[in-house]
Amino acid sequence: MHVKPVEGEGFETEFPIVIIGGGACGLTAALTLRDAGIAALVLERDTLPTGSTALSSGFIPACKTRWQAERGVEDNTDLMAGDIQAQARQLADPAIVDLCCRRSAPTLEWFAATHGIPFVLVEGFLYTGQRRARMHAVPERTGAALMARLLAAAEVAGSDILCGAEVQELYADADGRVLGVGFRRPDGSAERVGCQALILACSGFGGNRDMVRRYIPEMAEAKYFGHAGNRGDAALWGKQLGAKIRHMGAYQGHASVAVPHGILITWAVMREGGIQVNSAGRRFADESRGYSEHSVDVLTQPGGAVWDFYDARIHTLAMEFEDYRQAEAAGAVKTAQSEAALATQLGLPEAALTETLAQTRRYAETEERDPIGRHFEGKPALAPPYYAVKVGASLFHTQGGLVIDTSARVLHQDGGVLPNLFAGGGAACGVSGPEVWGYSSGNGLLTAVVLGRVAGEGAAALIS
Repeated sequence: MHVKPVEGEGFETEFPIVIIGGGACGLTAALTLRDAGIAALVLERDTLPTGSTALSSGFIPACKTRWQAERGVEDNTDLMAGDIQAQARQLADPAIVDLCCRRSAPTLEWFAATHGIPFVLVEGFLYTGQRRARMHAVPERTGAALMARLLAAAEVAGSDILCGAEVQELYADADGRVLGVGFRRPDGSAERVGCQALILACSGFGGNRDMVRRYIPEMAEAKYFGHAGNRGDAALWGKQLGAKIRHMGAYQGHASVAVPHGILITWAVMREGGIQVNSAGRRFADESRGYSEHSVDVLTQPGGAVWDFYDARIHTLAMEFEDYRQAEAAGAVKTAQSEAALATQLGLPEAALTETLAQTRRYAETEERDPIGRHFEGKPALAPPYYAVKVGASLFHTQGGLVIDTSARVLHQDGGVLPNLFAGGGAACGVSGPEVWGYSSGNGLLTAVVLGRVAGEGAAALIS
């Protein structure tokens, strides 16, 4: 990935705006520009835009939405920003946190009113660190369905999307102004397209093992559950242009991916009172933490796999999620009428599992406190029949990247802005602080859609 001066005859094609990446961030930017009457070209590496979004749960946190109001949920920007910063230990950029929270509801309202993308409020439990129900999803409640709806909206709007286009070079002048990009098609042919502004929506670096080993070595051997195309292009190009880069050690892990099926198991299982046990039938860490932070502990367990363990009440809740239904259909979900029978089925020590369940029952029903630190009160103790899913931990996507201002313009190391470069989603430094413990559920999609919208608006204003 190189930044080069323009040589030769210039560019075969010209577009006012070029967007690299056709995931949620890139398509949101494209829709924004179409609404403004500005032609933009989306260059997508894959044959069909999917990105990390399609692999996610598809949940977008937002506050003060009409969907919350319809369900009697009172929420505001200060509450949401406070929750994000509390998880990030006050180390996320407050201006970007405020921007994302303030623009969250208007962005979802715009999706629904202008582009016909419906949303529902995800209820029944609260995700870690969220004091209000603020997760929104399309009715199917999957990232794949969200991507399908975004792509359909972009096609209806007439967005120009070129798939199978792998961008390899940026062309810029001595002042860091991007003049165009060079890309290759699957047949090896090379093309160059000029632009007045460039939006980087090509996510993070989870698919670049060298960068993972350098910046987040604790996940160097973890299974990567994100998009293979997330190779750190944005950060690499930005560095060559003199951009400021921050929080490269931040990332989203996930502590509950079904093994070997590779299907996300909703963390609602844990939030509602489920536990995780290792091959010895013992709990090993506080499951009430976020699934991202918890992933590091799962990786250290024997074989790098553990069991989500829960009951029929929680199973019924989980069945509201399409991913979980897929896991059950694939045979990932095991069940039995007693802990002894399930221990035999799972190959776990019966005595240890029975003792673990007895302990958690006491934590839920008495004043005895969990030495690991979890609070079980407020949720019913687990009761038969029991359910279990074998899960492992994965690296999902990175959260560090290019530092931007509140117009999504990429900042230069000297404190100024690069002339015509914008970034959002995983390409930009997110709102999760510097480490894994700072990730709040939905941070990735929040910054994808809000910063995609803001980047589109900023690019439109720049060339108008």
